[in-house]
Amino acid sequence: MSTTSTLTQGFTDPVRDAQAVFRAVMEATARPGTIQALRGVAEAPAPLTPELAAVALALADHEAPVWLDPTLAEAPAVAAFLRFHTGAPITADPAAASFALLAAPASCPPHTLFAQGTPDYPDRSATLVLAVDRLEAGSGWRLEGPGIDGQARLVAAPLPGDMLGRLARNRALFPRGLDHLLVATGRVAAIPRSTVVTEG
Repeated sequence: MSTTSTLTQGFTDPVRDAQAVFRAVMEATARPGTIQALRGVAEAPAPLTPELAAVALALADHEAPVWLDPTLAEAPAVAAFLRFHTGAPITADPAAASFALLAAPASCPPHTLFAQGTPDYPDRSATLVLAVDRLEAGSGWRLEGPGIDGQARLVAAPLPGDMLGRLARNRALFPRGLDHLLVATGRVAAIPRSTVVTEG
């Protein structure tokens, strides 16, 4: 069981740090394919990365259920940490989640398992937050769409082998569909549902 001292770890300055993370995520979402600096939490229980933890602490709350991939779900301290800091319920059903945290993104379940929103309420969909090892702009996939001047280029790995197909099918659902946040050490990029992603 996690100790109280473990649970009290999080942002060094909860208000300012959460605001900084929120701004970084919003800027990344507004400008798909760009890399934004992301401040992680001071400490997070493994295998939850500081960046995954930071996004969860900045965005999740008691009305935003969180789904954990098997890597994270196997560590009880992760769920305890998130409940303590955010009040968010932890759900085992990906279709019920507002946010899905993935420490092993290459094993991401099919996108169809997550909430896609409805025609009347397209915002009732999930945001997938994927912790990748490699996140670079300027090469790789070609991104086009709202918020992008011409095109952007982005490399992220590891991801599922069929990720491009998933993103194409996700874009076809617009305005429904999933939003994606890609986090790596000290940085974040976004691929919103409105973005067209093709091979570079």
